[in-house]
Amino acid sequence: MFNAVSEAVWLYPLKGIVYFIAHPYFYPLFKTRLIPILLLSAFIYANLFIWTFLPQAAFLAIFHGPGAWLNATFLVLGEGAAIVALLFEAFFVDETLVDIFDAVLIDQGLADMVGQARLIHPDASNSVQMLGKPTISSIYSPFSLRQIIEFVILLPLNFIPFIGVPLFLILTGYRAGPFHHWRYFRLRSFSKKDRKNYVRQRQLKYTWFGIVALSLQLVPVLSMFFLLTSAAGSALWAAKMEKARRLRESVAAPSAEPYQDNPV
Repeated sequence: MFNAVSEAVWLYPLKGIVYFIAHPYFYPLFKTRLIPILLLSAFIYANLFIWTFLPQAAFLAIFHGPGAWLNATFLVLGEGAAIVALLFEAFFVDETLVDIFDAVLIDQGLADMVGQARLIHPDASNSVQMLGKPTISSIYSPFSLRQIIEFVILLPLNFIPFIGVPLFLILTGYRAGPFHHWRYFRLRSFSKKDRKNYVRQRQLKYTWFGIVALSLQLVPVLSMFFLLTSAAGSALWAAKMEKARRLRESVAAPSAEPYQDNPV
């Protein structure tokens, strides 16, 4: 039972927090790019709660009664998360997420995989300093206007008493989960069809990952920090799947049996 819990996919965003904090050489990636945006994020959330929380809570109280405070809180947090997501794209934070993802893969013994997409400096003192210039397009998660629009459209689900918040997290997590492995799909040279098949086999796991990662990003002020740690968590999961795939291939190679990429 302990092994089952420790390997649960929904834990990987949380594992990413522990991993990021435990490896100080990741800290410069946070400080150099995100401290100014962190302050801006705090400004955004503060203004949303000061100017929009009470009116929305009052409106929801008509339908929800005492539960309006909880739903209004998630509604404002969701609005803040949507604005912050747009700011991320505007400030090109995606490059930082790629660096974190690649550095974790190197830590996990997959430098050869990362080397397919960027230069590697093997003599550097840690995985972050080993990262060289990209040799192919480096995208952690592609900008998706559709995802942002769906996020905004789904926000009113928080109006629904009791089930509204969980339903919002499930539907947004369903869409967002696979985007955390876009970099992994690129390193695997997946075609669009390959990517869809791969995600389809693991859709429930990706949904759980997306739910937890999104929940962390709804935390005021720390949402950007948790986006970074979720990138570390997604890389840890990707490394586990990649090692399992390579092991299956090495075992299957002598028998020359057709390889099947079973979900991990």
